[in-house]
This record gives sequence, structure tokens and C-alpha cells, in this order.
Amino acid sequence: MCDPEKLGQAPAKLNRNRVADYQIKKSSIMKKFLLLVLCGVFLSTLIAQKKYDYDFQNPSLSIEKRVSDLVSKLTLEEKVSQMLNATPAIDRLGIPAYDWWNECLHGVARTKFKTTSYPQAIGMAATFDADAMKTMGDYTAEEGRAINNESNRTNNHSRYLGLTYWTPNINIFRDPRWGRGQETYGEDPFLTATMAKAFVSGLQGSDPKYLKAAGCAKHYAIHSGPEPSRHVFDVNVSDHDLWDTYLPAFKALVVGAKVAGVMCAYNAYAGQPCCGSDKLMVKILRDDWKFTGYVTSDCGAIDDFWQRHKTSPDAESAATDAVLHGTDVECGNVTYKSLIKAVQDGKLSEKDIDASLKRLFGIRFRLGMFDPVEMVKYAQIPVTVLESQPHKDHALKMARESIVLLRNQNHLLPLSTDVRKIAVLGPNADNANTQLGNYNGQPSVVTTVLQGIKDKIKDTTKIFYSRATNFVDTTEPDFGKLIDSVKDADVLIYVGGISPRLEGEEMRVTQQGFSGGDRTTIALPTVQTNFLKALKQTGKPIVFIIMTGSAVAFPWEAENIPAIINAWYGGQAAGTAVADVLFGDYDPSGRLPVTFYKSDNDLPSFEDYSMANRTYRYFKGEALYPFGFGLSYTTFQYSDLHLSKNTINKNESVEAEVTLSNKGNHKGDEVVQLYIAHDGIEYAPLQTLKGFKRVTLSPGQSQKVKFMITPELLKLVDDKGNSNFIPGKVKIIIGGSSPSKRNAELGTANTSEAVLTLK
Repeated sequence: MCDPEKLGQAPAKLNRNRVADYQIKKSSIMKKFLLLVLCGVFLSTLIAQKKYDYDFQNPSLSIEKRVSDLVSKLTLEEKVSQMLNATPAIDRLGIPAYDWWNECLHGVARTKFKTTSYPQAIGMAATFDADAMKTMGDYTAEEGRAINNESNRTNNHSRYLGLTYWTPNINIFRDPRWGRGQETYGEDPFLTATMAKAFVSGLQGSDPKYLKAAGCAKHYAIHSGPEPSRHVFDVNVSDHDLWDTYLPAFKALVVGAKVAGVMCAYNAYAGQPCCGSDKLMVKILRDDWKFTGYVTSDCGAIDDFWQRHKTSPDAESAATDAVLHGTDVECGNVTYKSLIKAVQDGKLSEKDIDASLKRLFGIRFRLGMFDPVEMVKYAQIPVTVLESQPHKDHALKMARESIVLLRNQNHLLPLSTDVRKIAVLGPNADNANTQLGNYNGQPSVVTTVLQGIKDKIKDTTKIFYSRATNFVDTTEPDFGKLIDSVKDADVLIYVGGISPRLEGEEMRVTQQGFSGGDRTTIALPTVQTNFLKALKQTGKPIVFIIMTGSAVAFPWEAENIPAIINAWYGGQAAGTAVADVLFGDYDPSGRLPVTFYKSDNDLPSFEDYSMANRTYRYFKGEALYPFGFGLSYTTFQYSDLHLSKNTINKNESVEAEVTLSNKGNHKGDEVVQLYIAHDGIEYAPLQTLKGFKRVTLSPGQSQKVKFMITPELLKLVDDKGNSNFIPGKVKIIIGGSSPSKRNAELGTANTSEAVLTLK
């Protein structure tokens, strides 16, 4: 590596010949450096001197000037055409066609190119690894750029080839029945905000001038099912819940991460469609948060103004309402076309249209779409980066880190590779489609659990495989013959759960337990429980691997199946990751980003958006598995929690330090979690996550883990939505899970606590 500070220094103990060689090399390096500088100056001079037909084509001008010049040259009809997601080319000005709609929820999606597929978003949240999330965002943008560069070369500007990604989904997963909850980062506002900020930071890059790609925070706001009624639903929540639960992640992305875009939701809030909400779109987003990026509607959401919500009498009025509230792009091709007549009728001015156009073209200029390729480093990324080895390695890393070990009675796991016969069973044992989740890309290779096990074990081990059951079955199958086939196996591995073909966005699914993309029950389908009961009768060791995008209730299994693993929808490398955990090549370290409840009886009405008795922050019952929970093959111990101060005022921070020790026999990662609980305040959460760190320790190793607790982390949202520092006693809790009475039963009761006084 060249060290510029040493270029002018000859080593002290060189002979004369070596000194001469050094001086020659130094001179050569300086000449090359000067040549590069001169080339840069020359290129800049050429750009400055080049004659352009229009100012917007001149890269030496500011983006603001270029955008203003471009917009001023458009006719009203051309302006409106640029406010649909699929914008046509404007040949007379040399403006290419562009489609704003693209997806990269967990890798670049829906493209004809083969791309790297990471675990579904809920699985990535289970890693509690913000650094890995940032890297994943960076790799995803790299692949997206490569696809866009190749598409531009072939003059292909169709959908799913652009650089404006409508990701991440940062809605709070308030109810496990919501089918799209798999696309989120779970039920906690702090975890959601942290993982989303990391992703957007990686996706958008750090270049001071150009975006690597453009992220989009969706669905703004208060949107989490039910799917079948999302086009007509009017949400009313308290100001406390709005600011305590539903808005923090959006604020973190808009104000903190400077996300390029926001997508407004289908549903209404307080009587107004979200894309036309005075409070959400004008007061909060534009005025308070000073958001200058672009807003897109969810697809068809502006149609809903006049067709379903009935808040507007016709398309022209609906389009006017949306634009005046700052919705710049209609994902659709109907309602915004009426904007031409709306301007002609005086319902809004052409300047109102211009405001949206400037935000839209501002993003396109920041993506370098109107600059020479040689000026934009991202525009030179080749297609060879698609599915590159670092990307595939990272997909495996995140798949491993996402896996949550829920039960390991009598240390059944890890298994030995010397077993004589393994029975691999279940509808997800060899199911690549399930692993890829939804809003997914198509990688060249998807390793299923069956294949992962085959790759891991010795040639002398026999594998018996059967799909065994469907996901759901309305009849009672006869398992007798199948059970006879596995009685001589040393271990039975059942890979069940559910599927993204059953839960997801507004789906035509009516199987028992599922409706319209949502779930009507959180219970594991009966046919799977019955099959596991039949397996139990064999007396053989059983490992239950569940794939799911949400919390599932399986109280019988939690008491009777010795080993249970949650593998989510783990992406292209899920099978390898599961096998690594099964056979001890990786110590499981994933943590639950959602509460696993015991039954439907624990849940309020799905339509009720109040947070009362929802999620670990407000749920007063006993969970099957609490938020933040996850077992390991080793044993971690927390001790000596120390606060730098025992009393602070509202302007002070305090450092919390705890000692973490690996008392077991395996090297592993522990997710150290910091929770804060306020005593005696009615509207305060029972406890709430305010920090987490992944720590790797070898057996016998200890490490001090520190958290800085700022005044902002200690504030509470009151019943009017205001964030306040309230004097009183605060409990600081650091451990491997959220505080829960169940932890003692589950083997993760080890935490350290301290009391902090706020003055």
C-alpha cells in the first residue's frame, strides 16, 4: 500500500544504490501523480469549455440550476408524463425513458439477471447485525448499478432496471397475522430504525455528489394490514402510539439517513388518504422533517382517493389533492394523467407541478443519469459483480446469523456427521421457493436444507427424504407407512412452517388458516403438529426446523420436540447455513425480532391499531418465546453492570458497562441487548430496546461491553405525542433477550440490572 507521507522520506539505513533507486521511484510516482492531476484539470476544462445545447446538460453547473433549466423547457403535457412511474422519453431534449419502480428488499429483485439473494428482511433483522446490513445494502446497490449500466448500454429502460428502489419496508410488525410482516425488520421501533438506517447507508453510498442507488422508506405511515381491506381502511391511532411506535423509523430514515424517497400508503389516516394527509405529508414530512426527496404513491393508491376512500369525487380532484400534499410520482397510469386538465381548470398551478418535477429530476441528477459515464464511478460497475464471491459469502454469513435456536433439550444439537441414517422430512426440506421469500431475485444456485445436509455429511450416511406433509391439509393423512420408513433412522429432521406462497401481499389464498395474504391464525397448521406427534411416537431424536416470515404458535412442539430451529426464509444459502448449525460448524446466534405468542388468544383484534397489549413493549401476558430470544451452543454470562453515574439530569449522558463471559465450550456470538424500563409511568412501555451489539467470544474469554445512554434514549413519548425527559427511577437491563418471566424456563435468564435516577 502506498503511504503518501513516506514518499518524500528515504529510509535511514539504505546504501547509496538503494537510495538512488528510491529517488527514481519517488520521481516516477510524483510524475504519475502530476499526470493524473493534469488529466483531471484537462477533463474539467473540456467539460467547462464544451458547448451544450441546454444548461441542464452541463455537469459543471449545480444540480439545482440544471434541474431548473430542464423543467423550464418542458411542456405541461411532458411534465405530467414524468410524474408517472413509467416515464416516456422526451427525444427533443435527449431525456431517456425511465421507470421509477424497482425492488431490492433482500437483494436486487424481479430482474432477468441472476442476482444474490439474502435472507428475507425479517431474517436479516434477526441477525441484529447493523454492520452486515450496511454491507448487504452496498452489495445490493453494486449489483443494481451493474444491471442498470448494462441496460443503459442496450438502451433498455423498462421496469426493474432503474436505480430507485422502493425499499426498505419499515412498517412496524404489530400483529403476526399480517402477511407482509416478513418484509419488515420486526416489531420494535429501535431495531427497525437501526437496521433500516444501516441498509440505506450502504445502498445510497457515501459519495458526496452521486447516489449509488436511491432508497425509499415505505409505507408511510401506520400501515400493517389487513391486506384485503388496505385500500379502504381508515386508521385512527393515539398521538402516543403514532410517535412512540409508528413514526420513529421513518424519522430516522428521513432526518438521519437522508433517504432519497418515501412511499405513502394505501390506507387513510384520520379521515384522509395517507398520500393526501395534511398531518403526515405536509406538517410532519415536509415542514417538520424538512424532507426534500421525492414521494411516490403505493401502486394504485391515488386511484383509491376517488374509487374506494371516496374522499375525492373524481380523478382530477384526487390527482390535485395528492400533488398539493407532495406526492410526486403516481405508481399507476390513470389518475395523474388528469393533472393536465386540473391545471387548465385552475385546481392547481403549473408551479405546483414544477415543485414535484424538480424533486424528481433532482434524484435522477444525483444518480448521475445526465452525466458522462466517465464522471460517475458507479456508472462503470460491470456485470461481473453479479453473484460475485464476496456477495455470495455475505448471503451465507447473514443466513447463518439469522438462524434462531429456540430449543435444545439435553444438548441434542449439534449433531454428529457420523450418524448412520438421517430422515429429512417436510414441505420445506427441499423447497427453494420458500427460502427466497417474496420481493425476491433469482440466484443461479439455491441450496435447500436437504442439499445442505447432503453436502455436510459423510458418504457412509444414508439419507431418507420425503415431503411427508403439505403445509395445510383439510383431511387427516395416514402417516403409518412413512413412519415405518424412518424408524431405523438415528435422527429425524422435519422442515416445516409456512410459505411465502401462503402469506404475502394481497394474495388470492383461501387455504385453512390463511386469507388474502394474511393469516387467520398464528397456530402451526394442524397437519404438521399431528405429523410431529406421530414422529414423537418413534422415540427417535427429532429436530424441528421452521421456515416462516412471522411468529408461529406451537406450544405442543415447544414442550415435546427436543430441538427447534427457526430458519425464516433464509435466501439462497439457507440450506448451507442450517446444515452448519445442525452439525456444529456455526454456533447459532440469531435473535427474535418479533414476539412468539402462545396462541391467538394473546392477540387483540387485527383491525385495532392501538399498541395496547401488543409486542413485547406492551404485551402483559407470557410469551412462548420473547422478543430478542435465541439460544447458543455455548453459555454466556453477564456480570458487573456498572453505570458511570447513578444520577443524571436531562442534558447528561451515562455510560453503561457490563462484563460478558463465555463460560461454555464453543466459540460463538452473543447479541448483547440494552433495555430501559421506566417505573410508575402509565403510558411508558414495559421495557424497550435502546441498544445492541454483536460480540464474538472464544471459550473462557471475557469482554467489557459498553453502551452510551444519551438523554434522547431516556425520553418518553407522552399521551400528546411529545417526547420528554421525565424525572424518576429508570431500570437499565443488559442481557441476551428482552426481560421476560419465560427466560428462566428457556435458559436465558442471565441479565444484569442497575437503577438510574433522572433528575
